[in-house]
Order: sequence, then structure tokens, then C-alpha cells
Amino acid sequence: MGRKDASATKLPVDQYRKQIGKQDYKKTKTVLKATRLKAEAKKDTSGFRDAFLVVAAILLFFLCIYAFFYLNLSTEINLDVDTD
Repeated sequence: MGRKDASATKLPVDQYRKQIGKQDYKKTKTVLKATRLKAEAKKDTSGFRDAFLVVAAILLFFLCIYAFFYLNLSTEINLDVDTD
């Protein structure tokens, strides 16, 4: 059986979180709004960056395939040509 006093003790982590929560109340609304907008802007730009990286990877893939075939076809020796 557990003691009632055991649940009353707080972990240092919980005390730390409570202290940080109190510090948030000290900030003004404009600072909190600016922080929120900055976080949202950072979140939105990562989607653009990911889309750009996917398109760049696809273009690089096709460029490699094109270079492979170009180099293979351009180095063939044509034996059917008659040189007089």
C-alpha cells in the first residue's frame, strides 16, 4: 500500500516546468504573438524547402540518365562509314 505523502512530493522536473510556465505569464502579449508568428513562419518554410529538394532530386536523376545514354551513344564507332 502506498503512502499519501508519497504523491505530495514533486519531482524536480515538475518544479522546473512550473517555473518556466510562470515565466511565460511575465511576457507581454506582443512578445508571445511575435514568437508564435515566427514559429509558424519557420514551419511553413520547411514545406517549401522539402518540395524544392524533391524537384531537385528528380531533375538530378533525369540528368544522370541523360548523361549516361549520351556518353554511351556518342562513343560508339560507326564501322559502316566508307572512307575513300
